Amino acid sequence: MLITNAKVITWGDENKVLEDYALYIKDGRISDLGPSAAMQQHYRASQTLDARGQYIMPGNICAHTHFYGAYARGMAIPGRAPKDFPEILQKLWWPLDKALDADSIQASALIHLVDAIKHGTTTLFDHHASPNAIDGSLDIIANAVDKSGLRAVLCYEVTDRDGRAKADAGIAENVRFIKKAGRGKVAGGRVAATFGLHASLTLSAKSLDACRQAVPDGFGFHIHVAEHEADEYDSLEKTGMRVVERLHDHGILGENTIIAHGVHIDIAEADLLAETGTWVTHQPRSNMNNGVGVADVESLMRAGIRVALGNDGFSQTMWKEMETAYLLHKVWHRDPRRMNGIDLVQMAVNNNAALAQSFFPDVPLGVIAEGAVADLIFVDYHPNTPLTAGNLPWHIVFGFDESMVTSTMVAGRFLMKDRELLTLDEEKIAAKARKLAPAVWERYESFVK
Repeated sequence: MLITNAKVITWGDENKVLEDYALYIKDGRISDLGPSAAMQQHYRASQTLDARGQYIMPGNICAHTHFYGAYARGMAIPGRAPKDFPEILQKLWWPLDKALDADSIQASALIHLVDAIKHGTTTLFDHHASPNAIDGSLDIIANAVDKSGLRAVLCYEVTDRDGRAKADAGIAENVRFIKKAGRGKVAGGRVAATFGLHASLTLSAKSLDACRQAVPDGFGFHIHVAEHEADEYDSLEKTGMRVVERLHDHGILGENTIIAHGVHIDIAEADLLAETGTWVTHQPRSNMNNGVGVADVESLMRAGIRVALGNDGFSQTMWKEMETAYLLHKVWHRDPRRMNGIDLVQMAVNNNAALAQSFFPDVPLGVIAEGAVADLIFVDYHPNTPLTAGNLPWHIVFGFDESMVTSTMVAGRFLMKDRELLTLDEEKIAAKARKLAPAVWERYESFVK
């Protein structure tokens, strides 16, 4: 396919905005790019698509999400409202994940995948939990991802909070799926695996060691760290060490490991993360919603830590997550100079792409260049001032909106074209999810303490 008449935003080490350019897509990759007139002359026999002057750019990437959170939307929490994050876990998330069965796992995944396609997010890192439906749960999600055409990295959340047998079952599910999916071995190379852990406060030394021993060589972990002070207090009480130190002591950190949040880590912990090459993901909308504070991700990046951007199960609207990060750090520090647009792009674009690349090593991601995978979005944006590579971050924050995404492509295949979903039926998926919801909510209420 030859896509012509586009404004191309390349991202990559040297971002460029190329006017009236064309892309030649072959075998799921960008085979060639150049000025439209020259490309049309060279590829006369190819199928041609007119981009109608839209911006074409790499699809967005979400570095940490929870598909199963779809069933929390509109759900009432019995009794008084949770007063802090530990109560949110106990009264919302832990009873909800227990309420999931195979059908609701599939439906919640499909809901988020529709959302991602519509809003231009082409790669997602999902962190799953369903303690009453563990075995094969990652296959259910992988099959949904395969059907959608998107790209994803999946794991199962190991925890001790449901007993030894279920912790062991979670370990087994991770190991089984890593052996099956590896780094892009299923769904046409679009689904990869890592090893999920909940958080230090629900994992014993025995479980951490069991996970470390079970994880296949070359793979790391995806774990929540210091989202609230309770995680640090628990670790100090158990071991005399802070969370990151404890995880390091058990061999959990490393260049293949992702820690989510890191809101309450200290300088010594940050040094350990930098030293081990561990990834950190920032989820500003979730941190605001849970009232847990704000991770000092600017300082973490200056310390050499690779910080990426996720959404923690909020809508798959990564420009909205970027906008939130941009504004939150200014108000948190009461300093409008904080969270510079360049730092925002480093975190949300470059680091997200590098993280995804590490799980799909044979598929250049997050850039428009010859040989890169054709994971692309078409954006119907009409700037009222010049848009350049230099000021693009501020156009994204103050001008871009997910409603402007008209087409989404992964590996050269349109998943949405001119706002028509091609791989998933949103109406049927939503109808099925609604039908399942009352039973999920009833089971949830039976587990609320």
